[in-house]
Amino acid sequence: MSSEKRFAVLIDADNISDKYVKLIFDEISNDGVVTYKRIYGDWTKPNLASWKTILLDFSITPIQQYGYTTGKNSTDSAMIIDAMDILYSHNVEGFCLVTSDSDFTRLASRLRESGMQVVGMGEKKTPPPFIAACNKFKYLDLLTHALADEDGVLKETEINILVKGKEAAFPDRAGIISEVKRITEEISDDDGWAFMGDIGNVLSKRYPDFDTRNYGYKKLTPFLSSTKQFEIDPRRSKGSNIKLYFVKIK
Repeated sequence: MSSEKRFAVLIDADNISDKYVKLIFDEISNDGVVTYKRIYGDWTKPNLASWKTILLDFSITPIQQYGYTTGKNSTDSAMIIDAMDILYSHNVEGFCLVTSDSDFTRLASRLRESGMQVVGMGEKKTPPPFIAACNKFKYLDLLTHALADEDGVLKETEINILVKGKEAAFPDRAGIISEVKRITEEISDDDGWAFMGDIGNVLSKRYPDFDTRNYGYKKLTPFLSSTKQFEIDPRRSKGSNIKLYFVKIK
């Protein structure tokens, strides 16, 4: 039996553009395998017509939900009911909620209370309460522009422009560096060294929307190296050529 976590991907078509679909499934593939692919919206509306070909290409099941009230997101109730049905089927270990709508905050919290891994995806306009309710959160509009060079540094794209312009919704660079120092002090050995992987795990728990790509770096190692505030020691894993990186505050 596969050890990969099974995920249900539920997409709010009223709040998410079809241009993000490939990115959504590429990102969630890093966490596990997708067993449910559903998207919710009023498919009688002309503005959702662009989804038709994409739904076929990615084998996503469209769920029709008519808008009974003008100006109200009609997909909320259908998506929430389906999520709970899937939860009680015990066929998944995680959910990917793709929306920028804060109305799904309680759903994310409820799924986590039941032991589910909850990955949120949306645009940088997503309200903080929904982001905090997820185990991790991905900014689709920022990651769309992430083009990595071989050295792990991202090219000068919209991501870097947003960071420099302080328009980004995610934690500021200085705050993250301070948090990394705090974590390093908490989990380091007697010589002050901490395993890079452990630092990353703790950091993502404290900041669900932390992603080094938001700051212009492909991985945590080049991001911390760029600060000039940490010593980084690449060590060989016993019996293999895999490098294990350890961090120490300068």
